[in-house]
Amino acid sequence: MKPVINEEKVSYKHSILKNSESILERGLPRAKRILLGKQGNDGIIFKFFLYFLIISIGFVYLYPILFIVSQSFKSIDDLLDPTVQWIPRSFYFENYIQAWRVLDFPKTLISTLLNSVLPAAGQTISCALVGYGFAKFHFPGKSILFVLMMLTFIIPSQVVMIPLFLLFEQYGMLGSPLPFIIPAFFAMGLKSALFILIYTQFFRSIPVALEEAAQIDGASRLSIFFRIVLPISIPAMVVVFLFSFVWHWNETYTASLYLGDAMSTLPLKLQQFNDAFMSMYGSQSTTGESADINESIKLAGTMLVILPLLVLYFFAQKWFVEVTDKTGISGE
Repeated sequence: MKPVINEEKVSYKHSILKNSESILERGLPRAKRILLGKQGNDGIIFKFFLYFLIISIGFVYLYPILFIVSQSFKSIDDLLDPTVQWIPRSFYFENYIQAWRVLDFPKTLISTLLNSVLPAAGQTISCALVGYGFAKFHFPGKSILFVLMMLTFIIPSQVVMIPLFLLFEQYGMLGSPLPFIIPAFFAMGLKSALFILIYTQFFRSIPVALEEAAQIDGASRLSIFFRIVLPISIPAMVVVFLFSFVWHWNETYTASLYLGDAMSTLPLKLQQFNDAFMSMYGSQSTTGESADINESIKLAGTMLVILPLLVLYFFAQKWFVEVTDKTGISGE
């Protein structure tokens, strides 16, 4: 005897299966879009790895600064107490007072700025002129000159140290910032080849039609450069000035060679910090005990040396974003 098949139940089961299949078909692409995104770069998985990478890199860069700030405010008791890790029990400003005196901060800061600002300003203008020439002019041997210029960036500075020292000694420029200032105003200073390359790439992104319109109006090449090209190249100029300023600020090897004992910079003072501290505080402290230098005082001096650079970067960071956008625009 054949079993009786209920057609209504069968159709109901088929409808349930079809609905579940349609739900799965609609759900899988939606879950894929949520996890991977519409184009594979805006989903949860991509954002997770992106934020993880940004936070990790940020931590690597911020950790030394946070450590310096934390340790520089610790007293000797907090340093010896293993329970005090990051936040000191009380902020001990005596470390900064002693580091200020050891570095002779006001006088040394003026000499450091003199040795950094003037060469940076000279390189900003002179390298812009050379970069404009490479970007907009065509002349025989241009490629060869450009390659030779870039070779000066590759050759270590120690190779030409002795000839430059003898040259500056012959012209009586040792013991002053002139060995840094004079070459900078002729686009031959520290890392000038890199700055010329930055300007060359930036000026190539400026449309030719803009300069042709100025030439039709009767403007000369120098007038176009100073009145049209430079005003729209402020982001590149700021970046070049900052890089030049920081490199001249941190330069210690050639600074100690050229300046000698006549002048000193903050990085040079920081190198001699231990000896200067012991000569100033090593005999007796105000409490009658021997004043020994500790880690907190050293880090307070380090913080005083890098603080001007941190302030400068804080106010000029927007220019880095803008110059990236500008160099990404292709000219005619």
